[in-house]
Amino acid sequence: MTRAWLAIGTQCEVVVSAPDLDRGDAERLADTAERTARTLLEDLDRSCSRFRADSELMQLRHGTAVPVSSTLGEALAAALRTARATDGLVDPTVLTALVASGYDADLDIVRDRPSATVDPVAAGGAAPVPAPGYWRVHLDAGHREVLVPHRVEIDLGSSAKAWAADWIAERLGARGVLPAGTGVLVNLGGDLALGGRPPTGGWRISVDDGSPEDERPIVTVRDGGLATSSTQLRTWHQGGSRRHHIIDPRTGDTAPDLWQTVTVAARTCELANAASTAAIVLGEEAPAWLAARGVHARLRARDGSVHRVGGWPEDRS
Repeated sequence: MTRAWLAIGTQCEVVVSAPDLDRGDAERLADTAERTARTLLEDLDRSCSRFRADSELMQLRHGTAVPVSSTLGEALAAALRTARATDGLVDPTVLTALVASGYDADLDIVRDRPSATVDPVAAGGAAPVPAPGYWRVHLDAGHREVLVPHRVEIDLGSSAKAWAADWIAERLGARGVLPAGTGVLVNLGGDLALGGRPPTGGWRISVDDGSPEDERPIVTVRDGGLATSSTQLRTWHQGGSRRHHIIDPRTGDTAPDLWQTVTVAARTCELANAASTAAIVLGEEAPAWLAARGVHARLRARDGSVHRVGGWPEDRS
């Protein structure tokens, strides 16, 4: 049973596998899972959205330690874990650079703006500046306090969806929403987390790599998480240049778009997303970096060529 809706700027789904329940009970279970997920995503939006002036993140006072809600605290903790796991290749302190690249509002608004034909740097504008660095953000998880220095701006977009997918899958089980013998797949814009018992044979997942729908590879996953990072979906033009939403924190500039998509399987969606996003940032170095960390990944280049790392299987439709 599948429930789908739009939230946090993306397509959201919960899919419930309940082979031992009759259709009516399975439908009610799916409705309950959807309500739980919607509530949690609404909380995430109020706490962590950079597109809401009234969100807790955007109201956060800088320069001193301040208390934060459990939702923002956990989302910040996930962002800092992601940064550490990738040696800073995925860094939440890139907001200033992201805004400078043109992504300072909802994507539809950004895309509707006219694109200048002259590169702003060539015309005398400021060159991209590296991110301040995640290590400047001090989170005291025990006291639920955070200290964000002045002139350090945070964007949780590179980790929050993946963390939320894990969060929802775990909450559905922890709250007893899923009875024994049932399973759930949570999909937040391509960030997938699994909970409970998988269907017989596992969850069959079509990987959106930008190819036509009937040509996309299908993989079978039984637990953990799956994440796909892309340079093809959240795009716009600025100064005559094509931009996308993934920033290289080392330079403050848009990451290279060598890879059209990178898909990673890991024991959590958070870890899968950390690796897939880091791979986009690394460009040509990505396959070796992923292999050195024992990651299972599929990378599709802009020219259509496919590179597999670790135990990622051959494509099958």
